[in-house]
Amino acid sequence: MILLAFLKKLKGTIAIFRQPRTLALLALTSFLLTINWGVYIWSVSVNRIVEASLGYYITPLVSVTFGVLVLRERLRRMQWIAVSIAAIGVFTLTFEYGAFPWIAFVLAVTWSSYSLLKKALQLGALEGISIETLFALLPNLVYLTLIESQHRAQFGLSLGFSVLLAFAGVATVIPLLLFNGATTRLPLTMTGLLQYITPTIMFMVGTLINHEPMPAGRAIGFGLIWIALIFLGADLVKSNRTTASAL
Repeated sequence: MILLAFLKKLKGTIAIFRQPRTLALLALTSFLLTINWGVYIWSVSVNRIVEASLGYYITPLVSVTFGVLVLRERLRRMQWIAVSIAAIGVFTLTFEYGAFPWIAFVLAVTWSSYSLLKKALQLGALEGISIETLFALLPNLVYLTLIESQHRAQFGLSLGFSVLLAFAGVATVIPLLLFNGATTRLPLTMTGLLQYITPTIMFMVGTLINHEPMPAGRAIGFGLIWIALIFLGADLVKSNRTTASAL
């Protein structure tokens, strides 16, 4: 609220509360964001960082699929190739894991849905995330009260740990604000390619620092996903150049 007032965006944010349709969509994006963050945090805590990275790797491919199913867009040839290879990669990983990689699936679907709705809303980054956070506040307070009553809360155990937890919230919100701002300012090609940075870092942390297993079957599955992303990235670059030359 202080930041909204300082940037003179408080009045515009309050005005959004008089728009029922916008509020309903923001409630939905808040729910999707909460699920995404919750599953991601849980996956890290149980040493499944590599599977979480898979979710963010296939997010652009899920977004392409949403474009076909929701927006009735037609896939170009290289997009078809990318989606087909990615599907084979996911089936390979499912066989290797011995179960459907639900963490990756939930992360990809919730984030792609969130991005699709945010694109449709066309709200300022700060205004949108402020209202989304407000919607998420009450259920999270209920949850925190519950675990506190069961003596399972971590916040407050020590000063250093509490500071780290508080900073984790800031470190999460800042990239989200920047992403929300970028979706309405940067070309689709740039935002699409930048999305590969996060899962790459996660994959490296999971394998090199956390020493999560990477058997041959899993490596093949990830290799297929990376090949699919190369095709998708090449298609984005080609499409952007074609659009630019037409203008």
